[in-house]
Amino acid sequence: MRPRRFRCFALSFLLLPLLVLSAYAGTINLGTAGSYAVLAGSAVTNTGPSGIYGDLGVSPGCAITGIPPGIVHGAINACNAKAAQAQLDLTSAYNVAAGLPYNVNLTGQDLGGQNLKPGVYFFSSTAQLTGVLTLNNNGNKNALFVFQIGSALTTATSSSVVFTNGPDKNVFWQVGSSATLGTTTKFVGHILALDSITLNTGASITCGSALARNGAVTLDTNVITTNCRAVGTVPEPGTLSLMGSGLAILAGLARRRMRI
Repeated sequence: MRPRRFRCFALSFLLLPLLVLSAYAGTINLGTAGSYAVLAGSAVTNTGPSGIYGDLGVSPGCAITGIPPGIVHGAINACNAKAAQAQLDLTSAYNVAAGLPYNVNLTGQDLGGQNLKPGVYFFSSTAQLTGVLTLNNNGNKNALFVFQIGSALTTATSSSVVFTNGPDKNVFWQVGSSATLGTTTKFVGHILALDSITLNTGASITCGSALARNGAVTLDTNVITTNCRAVGTVPEPGTLSLMGSGLAILAGLARRRMRI
């Protein structure tokens, strides 16, 4: 008969892959910050007809400029109790993301050209995306991707984050200073930045949000949506409601034609 210690070791060895898989199949709880497409600490500044599909908030600052022409398809909370609570929840989520043990160190590597599976990816300082980053969730839309970035996150013009095997709602970017998305970047996931977030002209975030703890969120003709169904079909700024209205009209005409 084998010793009990050996049996326990063998059982632990067999269960280890399951524990690892489960560690990357959950989420980071954003709390009340989860309803926000944009949340800033000091100010939100917008230029052009940006489309924000989710709530917009700022706390402890109060300044929101450029809304309109930017359109918010959600609630707006400026220096009130709801925005303050969202910031508290954002801080908690940020700390959880920063404290996870990482399984891959990508320090010094460009994210462009990478094909990554669920896990926690670490950069000791800056992170750069030039080109296309592919995330493969193996068909599990609840798989967890976390990027721990020591200082700044920057993307080059026309860079993108894409999925294989369908969209994933649990992509988090924990940024130790500020994040800057280059012109026409197509980004995915929740940016949790200690300082500020800037989206240059035409950049978009789908299946995610721009959440800045202390600094400003600066927008310029962007689309930000928390809805994963929009991945791969990002609407032009301010057009999603018009698209919905047009579809409703067409449906009504079709029903009328059937009655005739």
